[in-house]
Amino acid sequence: MRPGRWARYACAALLLLLTACAVGPSLENRGAVTAPPGDSRQLSIGSAGFTESELLAQMYAALLDDAGYRTDILTVGNRELYEPALESGQIDVVPEYAATFADWLNAKVNGPKAAPVASSDLAATMAALRRLAAPRGLTVLPAGRAVDQNAFAVSAAFAAKHRLKTLSDLGRAKLPVRLAAGDECVQRPSCAPGLKKTYGIEVTAVDPKGVGTTPAKQAVQNGQDQMVLTTSTDATLDQFGLVVLADDRKLQNADYVVPVVNRARAGGKRVAAALNRLNTVLTTADLARLNEQVDSWRRLPADVAHNYLEEKGLLEKK
Repeated sequence: MRPGRWARYACAALLLLLTACAVGPSLENRGAVTAPPGDSRQLSIGSAGFTESELLAQMYAALLDDAGYRTDILTVGNRELYEPALESGQIDVVPEYAATFADWLNAKVNGPKAAPVASSDLAATMAALRRLAAPRGLTVLPAGRAVDQNAFAVSAAFAAKHRLKTLSDLGRAKLPVRLAAGDECVQRPSCAPGLKKTYGIEVTAVDPKGVGTTPAKQAVQNGQDQMVLTTSTDATLDQFGLVVLADDRKLQNADYVVPVVNRARAGGKRVAAALNRLNTVLTTADLARLNEQVDSWRRLPADVAHNYLEEKGLLEKK
């Protein structure tokens, strides 16, 4: 049994209590959080419950264990629950995505109609994210090399026939495109409207099969649709004969993986140093390969995470 398992259940109970009772004023209405960076020896790592988040949480826990901390992993299904728990210290560390989290916090602080603060510029996005996170008692650690952002894929045969390598190539080809995606793609600036505005791509229809789902990819494979919205860490595209067209004009936001910590409990240099070790090695391609091992090969996230860290020399092999 992994150490801290019973603590995980206790933490889950506390989290339920927290979210049930979280009706008080928000942190920004109580003044800036001024607590010095903390270094608790027992840390709870949050996971959002999907494969990639679980893998990242497992890697964070293993690196912190190796640095002398005691950790447990708490799976919480959505940001609306785990972000308040992170602020309160019920969760100490979570893997996040820079652009998505920046815009989410911006909407929470300034309202859902607030102008987005994230962009394809990582430095500007990180600066905006840190400005929003700091008053809530959160510290955003440096981003690594891995990015999980929207990506658009076509069949390899379609790409070869029309000599397509980038989304700009597709725009210049003036080919009508039926796009397999989520139904919200019709309105999102980074999806159908952005493809038109940034690349001149004419999306004739959005086939609402979801983002990167098997039916969506099959629709492009069999020629029903010409392009599918997926993610940059999707490792299953080869199975469907699909290739990603490069986002050469940077339509997509800088959704780099970033650890976010509760400053009062995990804001010290030791936590940052332990987690920053992953930044030097983990790439987008690595993350896609790890996702594949869990989703396609049915391996356990904890095993995949530990094996990767050992492979990269971040943990000693057992």
